[in-house]
Amino acid sequence: MGADPVLAALATACPAARPAQPGDAVAGVMPRFAASPATVAEASELLRAAAAHDLAVVPRGGGSKLGWGAPPRRCDLVVDTTALDQVLEHAAGDLVVRVQAGVSLARLGEVLAGDGQQLALDPPPCPAPSPPEGAAASARQGATIGGTLATGAAGPRRLRYGTPRDLLIGITVVRADGTVARSGGKVVKNVAGYDLGKLFTGSFGTLGLIVEAVFRLHPRPASAAYVTVDCDGPDEAYWAVAAAAGSELAPSAIELDRPARDQPVRVAVLVEGDPDGTAERADLMRTLLGKGAATQQSAPAWWGWPANGNGRSGTGRSSDQDPGAGQAGTLIRIGFWAAGLPQILRAVDAAALAAGLDPAVGGSAAAGVIYAAAGPAADPAAAAAFVSGLREALARGDGDARPASAPVPDGPPVLASAVVVHAPPRARDLIDLWGPVSSLSLMRAVKDQFDPGHRMAPGRFAGGI
Repeated sequence: MGADPVLAALATACPAARPAQPGDAVAGVMPRFAASPATVAEASELLRAAAAHDLAVVPRGGGSKLGWGAPPRRCDLVVDTTALDQVLEHAAGDLVVRVQAGVSLARLGEVLAGDGQQLALDPPPCPAPSPPEGAAASARQGATIGGTLATGAAGPRRLRYGTPRDLLIGITVVRADGTVARSGGKVVKNVAGYDLGKLFTGSFGTLGLIVEAVFRLHPRPASAAYVTVDCDGPDEAYWAVAAAAGSELAPSAIELDRPARDQPVRVAVLVEGDPDGTAERADLMRTLLGKGAATQQSAPAWWGWPANGNGRSGTGRSSDQDPGAGQAGTLIRIGFWAAGLPQILRAVDAAALAAGLDPAVGGSAAAGVIYAAAGPAADPAAAAAFVSGLREALARGDGDARPASAPVPDGPPVLASAVVVHAPPRARDLIDLWGPVSSLSLMRAVKDQFDPGHRMAPGRFAGGI
């Protein structure tokens, strides 16, 4: 290490600093160095050394969502957080846990289950990749706490429990210059510092390095049941989703899945609780959804798509021989007012048909988040045309579900958005991954304040932030 003075400085701060290897690349951009700090103090000294040598830094957890976002404009140092793998404190009586950023969601779930509790976040929307050579063992368990916060990833149960930012009550970060900053606390009622946690959640590593987090927990349900029904089209699917969401049966999640344009829309509703109550509510939900509704104790094979990497080809056809292929294609997250579901599905169909594609569609319909996937075989120009056409439709108000009595806004209302969370390199070069962002000037001001040198994951976020 002594032959390279920069690497020597990094190794003085963090002994687990090394030259980068091919598996350390971020969206095709190869860094010079990689390091795995084992303590917050090491992480602080590491970023201080990186600042002294003007290194661009990209944080990495388990790597399961490293392909999300735009490639960094430059990447000198990858900071692997998986050695920060301690559950620091579990206050079971207060339903609170304090945990380091490199702890995997899977391991934390095992720890909390012993006390009948859970961090109510579902697996993130992509399968875990093979970890790079030299990565910590925890990287093999998939998504980490830090990566989940950095991307804001949430699964089906966001309907009941919310997203990562809703469950976060405290955070510790290391800023670009090595300064350690903390906000929030260990008590659920303590609201101090919420803004800092919300700023870093979904920031894609562009504001600093997340090293610790404090979450509020929920009791682990004793049983679960899934009520499913097939719907003929967007209107019937919306009726099923709205009926379930508007009922007093307290569903934890309502998901839909449509493998192809000419196939039925499948809706599934999750109810949880004690065994007797769950069974009764599932029966009532089945009656509510009507003919064809059925109850099963395990999740449908497509549940949580694209979270489960269940073999979508992304062209509307399934392939058991190609698990996770939908993630290798173009994956678009569509956010909308839940009442606009039929309009959104029709807008997806119209844009896809015009582009010559037939994407699979699915997601958390009642929470207003669905995904459309065009597979890796899709022509890059067609994928770009699909995204462009969909955004044009949303900008026209094709997803507008406001009642006629709603007041007329002063400017164009933000009714829906389409963000490309992953795309193959050739398609990515043709697409603005983030699309229009109304608050971009504010986001840039925040970036300037937290990272004046623009060295933290530069270019990964909206507007090139």
